[in-house]
Amino acid sequence: MALVPFPGTQTGALKPLPDDDDDPLVGGKMSFLEHLDELRKRIVNACIAIGVGVVLTFAFIQKIFDFLLAPTRSALPPGVKLIYTQPGEAFSLYVTVALIAGVVVAAPFIMFQVWMFIAPGLYSNEKRMAIPFVVFTTVGFLLGASFNHYIAFPFMMKFFASFNTPDLAFMPKLEDVFGLYSKMLIGMGIVFQMPTVVYFLAKLKLITARFLARHFKYAFLIIFVLAAVITPTGDMMTQAIFAAPMVGLYLLSIVVAWLVGPKTFGGGEAD
Repeated sequence: MALVPFPGTQTGALKPLPDDDDDPLVGGKMSFLEHLDELRKRIVNACIAIGVGVVLTFAFIQKIFDFLLAPTRSALPPGVKLIYTQPGEAFSLYVTVALIAGVVVAAPFIMFQVWMFIAPGLYSNEKRMAIPFVVFTTVGFLLGASFNHYIAFPFMMKFFASFNTPDLAFMPKLEDVFGLYSKMLIGMGIVFQMPTVVYFLAKLKLITARFLARHFKYAFLIIFVLAAVITPTGDMMTQAIFAAPMVGLYLLSIVVAWLVGPKTFGGGEAD
C-alpha cells in the first residue's frame, strides 16, 4: 500500500492509497479489444487441451466406444444389432467419440480457462474461488454424465425397445443412437451444474436459501418448461427423465445455499 501526502495539509500527513486488488474498478480497466484478445487466448488454450485429449483418448477408442454403447446394447432385443447405412458413418462416429472423450479429459483445464477469463473482473477475495470453481464444475459434469450413462439413457432405451413386437422390429441406427446419447450427455452435464452455480451465487451473497425455498413452485414450473425445451426428443418420458434430476438438484441447491450463505430461515432477512 503506497502513502502519499494528504492534500490541504502542512504537516506532511500521509494518506494511504488502496491496493489494486482492493480497487473495485481495476477489473474494468481492460478495453473492449483487450477483452477480445483475452477471450481468443483462452479459447486457443482450451482447443489445444482438447486436441491433446483427443490424441490421448484415441489410443483407447474401441474400449471407449464399447463403453458408450453398452446401455443401448443391453436394451436391444436378443439378436438385434445396431446398424449403419452410410459408408463413412461408423468411422465418423469413432472420430466424434474421440472428440467428446478429449473434451471430457480436458474439462478441468477448460473450466480453468473459463475462470481465468472472468477472474479479472472480480475482487481479490473472489479470485480465491478458482480451485473450487474448477473442481465443482468438473465434478458436476462427471456426475451428470454418469447419471445419463447408468440411469437416464438405459431407462429411456429400454422404454423405446419395449415396443418391439413380432410385427415391429426395433433396429436403431448407430448415428441416431449416439446422437441422442451425446445430446443427453451434454444436457445432463449442464443440468448437474445447478448446485455449483448456486454455491457461488450464495458465496457472493447474490442468492439465499430462503429465496430458493419460497420460489420453489415457480422453479418447479420453469424446470418442466426447460425440460420440454432441451429434451432431444418430444416424448413425455424423456422430458420426465430430464425434469426429475433438476427438481432434486434444486432441492439440493437450497441446502447448499443454506450451508454457504446467510442463514435466512427464521432470520427475518429480506429476500
